Amino acid sequence: MLFNSLEFAIFLPIVFALYWSFRRSTGLQNGLLTVASYVFYGWWDYRFLGLILLSTAVDYLIGLRISSAKQRKARLGLLWTSIGVNIGILGFFKYFNFFVSSFEGAFSFLGIPLELGQMAIVLPVGISFYTFQTLSYTIDVYRGKVDATRDFIAFSAFVSFFPQLVAGPIERAGNLLPQVLAPRKFDLAEAEAGLRQVIWGFAKKLVIADNCAIYANQIFNDSGSVNGSALLVGAIFFSFQIYGDFSGYSDIAIGISRIFGIRLMRNFAYPYFSRDIAEFWRRWHISLSSWFKDYVYIPLGGSRGGNWIKVRNTLIIFLLSGLWHGANWTFVVWGLLNAIYFIPLILTGVNRRNMEVAGKGKLLPSAGELGGMLLTYGLIVIAWVFFRAEDISHAFEYLGGMFSSTLFEIPEFGSRRDALVHVVIIGVFFVGEWLGRHREFPIDGLKECRVGVRWFAYYLLVLATALCAGHQQEFIYFQF
Repeated sequence: MLFNSLEFAIFLPIVFALYWSFRRSTGLQNGLLTVASYVFYGWWDYRFLGLILLSTAVDYLIGLRISSAKQRKARLGLLWTSIGVNIGILGFFKYFNFFVSSFEGAFSFLGIPLELGQMAIVLPVGISFYTFQTLSYTIDVYRGKVDATRDFIAFSAFVSFFPQLVAGPIERAGNLLPQVLAPRKFDLAEAEAGLRQVIWGFAKKLVIADNCAIYANQIFNDSGSVNGSALLVGAIFFSFQIYGDFSGYSDIAIGISRIFGIRLMRNFAYPYFSRDIAEFWRRWHISLSSWFKDYVYIPLGGSRGGNWIKVRNTLIIFLLSGLWHGANWTFVVWGLLNAIYFIPLILTGVNRRNMEVAGKGKLLPSAGELGGMLLTYGLIVIAWVFFRAEDISHAFEYLGGMFSSTLFEIPEFGSRRDALVHVVIIGVFFVGEWLGRHREFPIDGLKECRVGVRWFAYYLLVLATALCAGHQQEFIYFQF
């Protein structure tokens, strides 16, 4: 079920009304959330409900066993069982055919043709997200950071919570599970803030991302026939498409959760205003970046030790991050490229240099900050080409054409005039994000404006979103 669908517009008010009618019973609220989440997820394909139920049941039981086990060896064995089951499910559905084809390709390169055959496997929506979420629970129980719960319904609601089930944020048990277990009271101010965030999320998705997709798809799909400047324009459009699409989903998910009395972790913090790559990764897909840091990077030794350890650990988490995004070598190279950007910063010890928002307390950034933002954004745009390309050869051909002598010509592609209109819209959006960069989301500041100004802004956003609804597309991260 898509957020931007008629079915969801009917589904959400019904669940909301029932949920708060059960306000005196946390158990009934959690039961409703679980049922609603399974309906929401099963709307795509009911056959995949068995997978999420299996992952939920396995980690619920293992969490209890870990908490009661006395010997460290037994606890560690249970943890590895959880990791094996979850990664096994994820690996089969997402990577089986990828590894088979890569294996065949490697042997063909050596002159040994193999035909192992591939399976017709359908990738379950959101499997990478809920798999990592349940894994965080068993790991944190093993570490003693959270207590194992005996409430299976509450745990099921934690795993399957529908606003963030299929595209995050990837929640931690330490944040979400206590909220699910505790009584919840309706807070009007929090609900209003949630609705503002939902409005902003839909605007980013439908007005920015879906319109950028039109031109990005046109240029990427015809990259061999356009000049270098048009290819650059296509890459820039894709950078705003993926940002508006993914951060828009996160805003909608967080906003919806707030009207149910639940706060999810922040997932984006104005990443395109980053002054270096390290800052970008503190601001982009925060839930995944912090997941890899806490559960992979730090256990491997983090930044402790010599330079080789730092380089090794950085490469590992970025390659895993790339592979997490999809079963394609383009994602692996995308991760590798980001690691190459990141490693000089960590070796020189300046990876935590820019911790505050750019231009803090000022209307405009300094010249140094502006230069850092432009350089960082340029590097990210180049990396996004690998993320968007069909395969490795397509990515290199695209970049080769982009950095050719035609880069300085006037962009030549269809719908160029229509694209110019959207460039202006992106500019307005960009200014709005800059002015609101010190808030969780830009229009949160409207609550401090006069009533007439506030409602006029809401009306404009809703109207723009409604006018762009005809171009709606599926969220990009559903494929992950």
